[in-house]
Amino acid sequence: MLEVINDFLSGKLLIVLIVGLGSYFTIRSRFVQFRHFRHMFTVFKESLRGQAGQLSSFQALMLSLAGRVGAGNIAGVGIAVTLGGPGAVFWMWVTALVGMSSSFFECTLAQVYKRADGDGLYRGGPAYYIQHGLKLKSMAVVFSVLLLVTYGFAFNGLQSYTVTHSLQNAFGFSPNHTGIALAVLLAIVFVGGIKRIASVSDLLVPVKTLAYIGVTLYVIGSQIEHVPAMLETIFKSAFGLDPAFGGLLGSAIVMGVKRGVFANEAGLGSAPNVAAVAAVKHPGAQGVVQAFSVFLDTFVICTCTALLILLSGFYTPGFEGDGIVLTQNSLAAVVGDWGRVFVSVALSLFVFTCILYNYYLGETSLQFLTRNRIVLMVYRALVLALIVWGSVQNLSTVFAFADITMTCLAFVNLISLALLFKIGLRVMRDYDEQRRAGVGQPVFDSSKFADLDLDLEAWPTPGKTAPREQEAAQGVPATQR
Repeated sequence: MLEVINDFLSGKLLIVLIVGLGSYFTIRSRFVQFRHFRHMFTVFKESLRGQAGQLSSFQALMLSLAGRVGAGNIAGVGIAVTLGGPGAVFWMWVTALVGMSSSFFECTLAQVYKRADGDGLYRGGPAYYIQHGLKLKSMAVVFSVLLLVTYGFAFNGLQSYTVTHSLQNAFGFSPNHTGIALAVLLAIVFVGGIKRIASVSDLLVPVKTLAYIGVTLYVIGSQIEHVPAMLETIFKSAFGLDPAFGGLLGSAIVMGVKRGVFANEAGLGSAPNVAAVAAVKHPGAQGVVQAFSVFLDTFVICTCTALLILLSGFYTPGFEGDGIVLTQNSLAAVVGDWGRVFVSVALSLFVFTCILYNYYLGETSLQFLTRNRIVLMVYRALVLALIVWGSVQNLSTVFAFADITMTCLAFVNLISLALLFKIGLRVMRDYDEQRRAGVGQPVFDSSKFADLDLDLEAWPTPGKTAPREQEAAQGVPATQR
């Protein structure tokens, strides 16, 4: 029953909604992801510079990539190619193109409606722009609960199962021991809060991403003469024009879009929670950075995995097996048996940072619902217990349930995005106007958006001091601010 419900929701309705709304956002915004494409690299460079005591835009990008660049980029692409053929890769590209606009607006709105948490940091995301933008507290609570259950609990157990069994296959490690070791390492990071999570992601995400891209590019380079023909096969298969894959046209579209959506997460409502923590001068800048992360996830990393599989000579139409095995054997076919070990190690790094990301999403949801410190400690303990438990369990039922809750999560987010789209357009136009006027780094003037429920701690009027800073200067005790 769960499989039937999941197939209908995530395999049909969600695909139509994400691609349809993504296309609408793209057209109404005059193709924002294309207009700002070159600008993305400039903003990415500027994001490296942060403000003292606050998280930089670059750290927020690394946090979002920690979740986006995960098992889906290895196993998910393998599944898409196995079930949909080479044409699935093309539809993953299409999904990412329209998803970049969805990501721009959801992350921009997350910045607009973010709240200062009193410690010099920020909190935000769909629950915040639903409550303060749409004035629908009950809808925001529903979103937070769905996010907590899906990412905070279910997906963390699944990630633990994936990495412990991958290490068992590659090195013979006991899942019990690996699960405990993983929980201990995660506990050390968890107790440091968002700053330590960001610091670890800041270190591991570039390392794991560059190492994986480097190895896959080596394989692609060694088969460079076959790349043009393979790209032609991808395009032909996407439209059922290749005889070898003609019967997979429907599967290519469904698997390409579905795997693409769940790999880059554009429109699902997860990344905005991370995007909101960055200290930026204008919400549009973080929207641009997060649109870039969708491009990097799909057009670079997922494409590298797809070409690795298709050029290796290991993949044949009708291949039966899971996505991890396909990717491991494809790399081993070119570089030797160490390729299997490399994929397992890469997957371990991907999963570790993914769990950090999932944990933070759950913590953000919990803090929206309650600020009770004891509840937070209980949440951390439950996550760690689930990591150990998930390492030795078959979580297929839990995963199917989590897929359904994540689909519901996406519905709530996409509906709120559509309702707040006019505000997103206003912010985007303000950003565009300043850029056209020659402003290198546009600045958000909250006085121009006085009709919105903004937090003046997070967005003080340029040239004025934030309310808390004014009270501190006047000698108001911290406990009374």
